Amino acid sequence: MPDLIAQGPQPENHWRRRLPAGPVTLGRDGWGAAWEPFLSRRHAELEWSAGRLHVRPSAARNPVFRDGDPVDGPFELGLGAAFVVGRTTFTVVPDAPSSSAPGARHESLTVAHGDLAHLPFRDAPHRLDVLSKLPDVIAGAASDPELFAGVCEMLLAGLPRADAVALVATEVGAVELFGPAGSVPEVPVRVLHTDRRRAADGPFVPSRRLVVEAVAAREATVLHVWRGPARAHEPAGEFTVQGGFDWSFCTPVGGEACRGWGLVAAGRFTTDDAPALSFPARATDLRDDVKFAELVADILSSLRQVQVLRERQGVFRRFFSPGVLHVVAGRDAARALEPREVDATVLFCDLRGFSRTVEEASGQLLDVLTRVSAALGVMTRAIVENRGAIADFLGDAAMGFWGWPLDDPAKVENACRAGLAIRDGFAAVSSDRSHPLFGFRAGIGIATGRAVAGGIGTAEQAKVGVFGPVVNLASRLEGMTKPLRVPILLDEATAAAVRAHLPADVARVRRLARVKPAGLETPLDVSELLPPAGPDAVLTDVHLTEYAAALEAFMSGDWSAADDRLHRLPPRDRGKDLLTGFILQHNHAPPPGWDGVVPLAAK
Repeated sequence: MPDLIAQGPQPENHWRRRLPAGPVTLGRDGWGAAWEPFLSRRHAELEWSAGRLHVRPSAARNPVFRDGDPVDGPFELGLGAAFVVGRTTFTVVPDAPSSSAPGARHESLTVAHGDLAHLPFRDAPHRLDVLSKLPDVIAGAASDPELFAGVCEMLLAGLPRADAVALVATEVGAVELFGPAGSVPEVPVRVLHTDRRRAADGPFVPSRRLVVEAVAAREATVLHVWRGPARAHEPAGEFTVQGGFDWSFCTPVGGEACRGWGLVAAGRFTTDDAPALSFPARATDLRDDVKFAELVADILSSLRQVQVLRERQGVFRRFFSPGVLHVVAGRDAARALEPREVDATVLFCDLRGFSRTVEEASGQLLDVLTRVSAALGVMTRAIVENRGAIADFLGDAAMGFWGWPLDDPAKVENACRAGLAIRDGFAAVSSDRSHPLFGFRAGIGIATGRAVAGGIGTAEQAKVGVFGPVVNLASRLEGMTKPLRVPILLDEATAAAVRAHLPADVARVRRLARVKPAGLETPLDVSELLPPAGPDAVLTDVHLTEYAAALEAFMSGDWSAADDRLHRLPPRDRGKDLLTGFILQHNHAPPPGWDGVVPLAAK
């Protein structure tokens, strides 16, 4: 894509930006020019298409001029053509080539990063004023091309002796094999953005040799100074390919977010005796420019790294609570992610009604996906907001866990709070047919025990997860919520922790039965997690006392007393159905060899 150059009345009133694939607004609400008082908020719409720039002026008070005449309606421009708003000329130019071939140089100097830090600027007010604006330019860039253009504008503004600047990038892996003393490898150099103080000088092509040497030196600026000013008509091999410069330097941009990047500037000496200056004197004359470029590189690297970290945290925040995220995003993140054995509480949550919904809406699967995503959002939000980590999504199910990477003494409480929040989230919309969650319910199993948690997978692909028998137990408990007809089931260890540590105004628990699931040799004590007592609660504390007595009678074989107490519970309580159904199935008499364990049939 070609570039658009804006040039105002002063040399520093200048920018150069790559025309995007779609339309862009020229004006204070888009591509503005702070020096131009006659530019409106939305002065014109620009779009590059079919090799032409299409300009559609708005109803701005100040007209757009083309060839000296005001233009009311849309018009087109080719490469090299221009239009004017106020005192600013906008010119369409070809984009710069990607790199130049290595050119010969007379002298070269490497300036280690920070060597000039103790030297004061000789024109400090102007340079510091430009640097003060750079953070806003970087933070306000809506895209990488805008960022690249803004950085080059700042370079031109802060380097008054530079005629051309560029932001470049190399293939870092290839450059790392090259040392400053070696030969220049054939490393591609991409020009991310380039700008010139005078558009008529043509595109700026940075020296590939200079860029590769600087990036290989990493924390050092490489400066090339020629014996005398190179002329464009002189042989290419004697100076640089394009010629015309007395000096050029490249400052690498550090940090992981900008690896392989470099800032390039080139210009001419202005003093009459410049050709007679010795190389050290010439290099000293450029010290302010090198120092300024280093400061720009530092600011760019730091702010770019902050942006990348924020983006990463935005992704991680969907899976980790703030406390977990703090550890994972810290300096010891690699160690924090290492799998290790922990005491964990695992929550497994499955969506009820999913299969039926898919069958009923087979022709509107995208709508079903939207509804399922909303349901999974309820699950994951409850887990993360209660300090848990998301371990996995399994179709219409989600798994969260507590106890890693930080040891969490309140892991059972937090998991139970998450389970109740999921239960309440679905119950709150159960009667609203217009809600995306209507028709869905959730079955939840929570178990506590030893597990391995952390980055689990292969060298090629890994994820944060949890592994061990406790995971299988949580999944099995979730599956048992169907035959036991309750939303949330706990294993014995979790139920004991709830009784010991959770106040009744947070959650209650009742032991439902001792069961033997199909495929298991050892019976399980399973309990139901209940919300606090209140006006909307199905079961009061008195009801829970009645159920506990009924369960004791049931397990001891006194089924008559058990049946009598079970019938004192509200009809809406589905948790009693397992015992009442089993009593009815055996005609109110315990089977021979009764041990108090209810066998559960396979699905």
